[in-house]
Amino acid sequence: MTVTVEIARRGTGPQERRWVCPKCRSDHDPAAVKENLSVCPACGFHQRIGARERIAQLADEGTFVEYWGHLRTLDPLDFVDLEPYPERVREAQGASRLTEAIVAGTATIAATPCVLAVMDFGFMGGSMGSVVGEKLWRAAAAAADEGRPLVAVASSGGARMQEGALSLMQMAKTTCAVDVVNDARVPFVAVMADPCTGGVVASFVSLADICVAEPGALLYFSGPRVISQTTREQLPADFGSAERNLVLGHLDAIVPRAELKDKVANYLRLLKGGGQLDGLERRAASRPRGGRTRRLARAASTRVAAAFKNPGSESLGGSGPAPGSSEEPPA
Repeated sequence: MTVTVEIARRGTGPQERRWVCPKCRSDHDPAAVKENLSVCPACGFHQRIGARERIAQLADEGTFVEYWGHLRTLDPLDFVDLEPYPERVREAQGASRLTEAIVAGTATIAATPCVLAVMDFGFMGGSMGSVVGEKLWRAAAAAADEGRPLVAVASSGGARMQEGALSLMQMAKTTCAVDVVNDARVPFVAVMADPCTGGVVASFVSLADICVAEPGALLYFSGPRVISQTTREQLPADFGSAERNLVLGHLDAIVPRAELKDKVANYLRLLKGGGQLDGLERRAASRPRGGRTRRLARAASTRVAAAFKNPGSESLGGSGPAPGSSEEPPA
């Protein structure tokens, strides 16, 4: 006797993937969330986004031109933890399709020309190493040289420990870059996205003419657990949030992502005097530059001009082979 058994499996068809909000736990169609600028339609939770997506949201279509994408970090300490530092960099490059934790270039935002530098938390936690510091320096120098406002979007876990003291030096380097921008009297607007911590908060991003943040972003130098253990005090529940930083005067505004492009463009026009210098700004523009910052600006402009003329492969951060290919990653 022959027995035929038919077995049918349930749920073998294509499953519809849903996006679940980490804050309110509501689920949504991923395409709808993407169309809403990666913001939860129910509660307004701002999901972390990469540098390329951020640039697409901020810059006018087709206006962003990337510079210095060929820069690569080196391995000055021959650093190894669970794996060698060059291997970590190659993995981050493959996963993010970026060469480093920052993308910089020129763009227009709502028809306002600027130099735009955007950090990507997805690349090794947005850590600030030698290449990040160098790109920010070059972005500031280009802004000063061309008279374009500088817009920086920061999302970082702090310094990159694999580069040791060289990483910490980027705090001083990027702070000097802000001096160059200030000396050239061009506007500097910083946007703090979740999370923005450590050496980035302690350097360039807090020195902008206008500092804004997205709702719910975490902004602090040290984490609440470290501070609580050090001070032996109970911290408020909203410690480090953008909303508390606004109350304490550390921010100028909290701007939802849907309004960010227009707000940044308005800030840039406002800082430039609405497109026409008034009497006070004319007097300020006629003042001679200080000797030290004038020399910094001239040296920076010369270096950037040389980089434009010779855009070959460059590596930063010490001796040794640079991890990753010298070719640009696919867009």
